[in-house]
Amino acid sequence: MKELIGEFINYMAIERGLAKNTLLAYTRDLQKYTGYLSERKIQNSDGISRDHISAFMMDLKKHGMSTASICRHLAAVKMFHRFLVRENLAKEDPTTLVDTPKLFKRVPEVLTQKEVESILQVAPKARSTGKRDYVILELFYASGMRVSELVDLKTTSINLDVGFVRALGKGSKERIIPIGKKAREALGYYGEKIRPKLANASSGDILFLSRLGKKLSRQSVWKMIKDHVRLAGIKKNIKPHTLRHTFATHLLEHGADLRSVQEMLGHADISTTQIYTHVDRERLKRVHKQFHPRG
Repeated sequence: MKELIGEFINYMAIERGLAKNTLLAYTRDLQKYTGYLSERKIQNSDGISRDHISAFMMDLKKHGMSTASICRHLAAVKMFHRFLVRENLAKEDPTTLVDTPKLFKRVPEVLTQKEVESILQVAPKARSTGKRDYVILELFYASGMRVSELVDLKTTSINLDVGFVRALGKGSKERIIPIGKKAREALGYYGEKIRPKLANASSGDILFLSRLGKKLSRQSVWKMIKDHVRLAGIKKNIKPHTLRHTFATHLLEHGADLRSVQEMLGHADISTTQIYTHVDRERLKRVHKQFHPRG
């Protein structure tokens, strides 16, 4: 394998004219790759399978390598195997069906149903803004909207009779999201009792208003969520998308199909939604470990 790497590097230097530092990086990455294979007694390129390459990438991840660095290693490995096939030094390219490092995205932190209830319960309702915050939290959990979508909602975006919210997502793509009884009740109360107290002549048709009657900023909503999480005593690393992740995960846990969740989240590609199947598998593994007698 060492000789094959040498031939590949020569090819990249002469035919492709790559810089010295790039060639050194390729050499280091491929030496790490062939070293991994050598430890597993694989000396011949035709004995390498897709599983070996996937296992190599997982090994890199296990040792703390970043996704960007894993991508770089995989790029070197792919080019190496293509070179071997093109030069008739190997029969097949085992990298053709290797999953990309997109699948190594960290499983997003999600809240449990009990934690969501705790956050909703600690929402202060003594003032109009506190009641407004409670409604925002209910709607977030009910719809899985992005923060940017929520602050852009208009009073006409909500249909309480039918039970849906119309959100304007990325690329100005509009989607309809159904909302449940709790969120509908909260929005109805907000529209009738709370918003009129916050609105003024310049408020227009923006749904959620600040105490000055202006459109809420994404930063103020994000701070509000963090404050409520802290008040609920939750120590998890909460991000702006956490309630969105939680929405999707809880739907799948209760039997929703992936395509429906994709539509509600507004994902153009279902592969983006598939991260939540990993979340659900992680939950199942925890349950198995906790309750199986030999877990």
